[in-house]
Amino acid sequence: MGNREDLMAGAKRCLYEKGYGRTTARDIATASGVSLAAIGYHFGSKDALLNAAMIEAIGEMGEALGAVVLAAGQESDDPEVRFAAVWNGLRDVFVEHRGLWAAQFEALAQAAHAPELAQAFAEAQREGRLGLAAVFQGVPEVPDTEEEAARGAFYQTLLAGYCAQWLAAPDLAPSGQDFLRGLRLVSDSVLNPG
Repeated sequence: MGNREDLMAGAKRCLYEKGYGRTTARDIATASGVSLAAIGYHFGSKDALLNAAMIEAIGEMGEALGAVVLAAGQESDDPEVRFAAVWNGLRDVFVEHRGLWAAQFEALAQAAHAPELAQAFAEAQREGRLGLAAVFQGVPEVPDTEEEAARGAFYQTLLAGYCAQWLAAPDLAPSGQDFLRGLRLVSDSVLNPG
């Protein structure tokens, strides 16, 4: 790998181990085996590097989410069984990527004070929604339509809430069956009131 790739790998390692706010330029340089000056040369700033590392790591985590959905799709043809299996499978993704999930929440809290970070999250949000819509339907991609964006926003909201619950108290995070039961209850009360 070259210095740029080494810096990216070191920054991702720091995100997982130290989080967004506690990672210093020196931490990244040490983790990557590259000089401090190389950060400025290749990325302009530590923040720009961390933002790029965050976006890349989220993409890698998206691949892990896709694998969970694919496995759930092979488990059953029943959409309810697949839905519950996906949420159960996400527990393993949360364990594997715990540091990144925590770093994302930390970075979101910093975004109000870091316009470049807010912009990076905003740019990634629509793409992320379409990606989640595809992942949860078990297809490689979906068209960029209002319907798919709405579907992705729904899953994005569920995923963020699940992650927050899991980070706070993993033993209390809902199971796939809990999600399915909640979906039924909410759907009945919203779509079939009375």
